[in-house]
Amino acid sequence: MTSAQTGAANAAAVWEKLKQEIKAAAPEMGIDDIGFASAEPFVTLKSILEQHRAKGFESGFEEPDIEKRVRPELKDGEPASLIAIAVAYPSKMINPPKSEPGAYRGILARSAWGQDYHQVLRAAMDKLVHFIRERVPEAMIESMVDTGALVDRAVSQRAGIGFSAKNCAIISPKFGSWIFLGELVTNIPFQPDNPVTEDCGECTKCIDACPTGALVGPGQLNAQRCISFVTQTKGFVDEEFMLKIGNRLYGCDTCQIVCPKNRGKNWDHHPEFHPDPEIVKPLLIPLLDIGNREFKERFGQSSAAWRGKKPIQRNAVIALGNFKDKTAVPKLTEVLKRDPRPELRGTAAWALSRIGGEDAMRAIGEAAANEQDGNVLSMLQKAKERLSSSATLPDKPQAEHSSNNKPEDQKEQNNQLNQLNGQQPNQRIGVTMLYIQDEAYKDV
Repeated sequence: MTSAQTGAANAAAVWEKLKQEIKAAAPEMGIDDIGFASAEPFVTLKSILEQHRAKGFESGFEEPDIEKRVRPELKDGEPASLIAIAVAYPSKMINPPKSEPGAYRGILARSAWGQDYHQVLRAAMDKLVHFIRERVPEAMIESMVDTGALVDRAVSQRAGIGFSAKNCAIISPKFGSWIFLGELVTNIPFQPDNPVTEDCGECTKCIDACPTGALVGPGQLNAQRCISFVTQTKGFVDEEFMLKIGNRLYGCDTCQIVCPKNRGKNWDHHPEFHPDPEIVKPLLIPLLDIGNREFKERFGQSSAAWRGKKPIQRNAVIALGNFKDKTAVPKLTEVLKRDPRPELRGTAAWALSRIGGEDAMRAIGEAAANEQDGNVLSMLQKAKERLSSSATLPDKPQAEHSSNNKPEDQKEQNNQLNQLNGQQPNQRIGVTMLYIQDEAYKDV
């Protein structure tokens, strides 16, 4: 062995020792899983992203430069390795409040439960960076969570955190898909970990269950149709999506709830992600009166707050319409006539037409006589036509659901949904049940 080879071997041993030290220390930093990968460009991913852009599947929230999404970079050096981390979060709520007639509730996706995960993961990665720099002061390291240029899922898959599933999530063999992802780019040449070889097999439950058909194929998501994306948009929502939103205020967990890989997986060991039931499953009508200060106080720590209160209030109006909550007619009438935001007025018109009745018809007629906004006028006209013709619409909102499940899968999913609704496992769901196909599910 030459001196150069000896030096390289010694250096590799040093980096391997550091890698094992990092893995051993990770749990104390709040990191549930950690993996290492090369910083080579994601060549295959580039063509996939280009195809998705050509098809119009992007959400618009992504980094617009595809090259940056597939090519790891360091501002002041050459990247050698990627370090991926995963932090697990809960899928079940303890003693959730019930949604009842006259007191219907919305729901935030599990990723919005507790403290904003961006803050939690950044704190964990700051500890990791400090740990590395204590041992390698000259190390170049850059971290990112969700909002960075790289595709978190691609990094995590390469680093062995989990495999890329048909629902476009990363599924960890241990934690399922209930994990938040983050990564570091560094110039330290760590030895890569092996990718997970597991996959979804023949299962298509997520694709079959997607409320809008946004999962157009295995691992292919049309983000423009994804309910999670739609709930985060601002402005008007197409009626097709309003019907599918059900009582979701932010995000959608359907493709994760139905996944067999998530069966029995609930992670509550991070107190910062424990949900406050009155925040993650809030009463709908009071949301329409919430001011900016109260919204910040109640929802400011949640990742759901990043788009502000407008989308959540609009979605609350949609949910009231889907519930056909007659007790909401006075408040929806007030929104229709007085709210300064056209998207809220138009959505209130739609919701009132879903609820029906003389008071709803009167409110829509009076509003139409004074409305100036063209989009709202169009929705008012459609609302009047719907009420006049007594058009038959689905009686119940779409909610988290599954189809074609094995009995044990269905039992687990129904138990999970029951628990979210404040009922005991195996207890039959009552008046707030939502009917989809021939299966019954609560308003999660």
